[in-house]
Amino acid sequence: MRKLNEMMDRPVIHDRVRDYLRSNQKQLTGKLKELEKWANDNRVPVIPHETVVFFNWFLPILQPKHVLEVGTAIGFSAALISEIIGPDGHVSTIERNPDMIKKAKANFKSLELEDRVTLMEGQAHEWLEKIESASMDFIFMDSAKAKYYDFFPDCYRILKKGGVIAVDDVLQGGTILDDEEDVPKRRKKIHNKLNAFLDVILDHPDVDATILPIGDGLLLVTKKEYADFEFMRPEKKV
Repeated sequence: MRKLNEMMDRPVIHDRVRDYLRSNQKQLTGKLKELEKWANDNRVPVIPHETVVFFNWFLPILQPKHVLEVGTAIGFSAALISEIIGPDGHVSTIERNPDMIKKAKANFKSLELEDRVTLMEGQAHEWLEKIESASMDFIFMDSAKAKYYDFFPDCYRILKKGGVIAVDDVLQGGTILDDEEDVPKRRKKIHNKLNAFLDVILDHPDVDATILPIGDGLLLVTKKEYADFEFMRPEKKV
């Protein structure tokens, strides 16, 4: 299978430390382990094992019942989250790629999670606009990185107070720090939009935010109070 994401080979920490985190921490079991191995063997971008371990530790503390994922891919992370939060919780996940939708549906069926995971097919911005405000306890954003900025206003709106948004791959293998003139044209939009996104979120007075150097950078945002992020919507830009 062709390389799908060059950032998979650019860890934000020393590669020996990365390998240690992936091999020496508790491993998955059963069908989820098989799915994780298949994705890694076929170079399909799914959350790396250090993020798996973090979710296994963090989500039982947060105890979310209503979870939204933006970017399903083959369904690995949605399945993982569903198994962590248990049968009393529900995961809704959005995906637009027909090939990924097909694979995700097959995986949810194989894992017997069809009643606990709702796959929302289509464009993320269209689904996000329809979701009720303050209805989600936890949101995992793992979609097109250049869209994080645009999607955030609705994600924040539908998050309950005290809820958490986790945003994956925000460091782009460390290239987020590169000067714009040194960024290849094919990655310039992602680079600029991610930097603009982080500039807003990391210093905003109404949220608590931190970046964990696991995977390709995991941003965690806690909703403290109502905040107006309408200026981030595409149609609001001048």
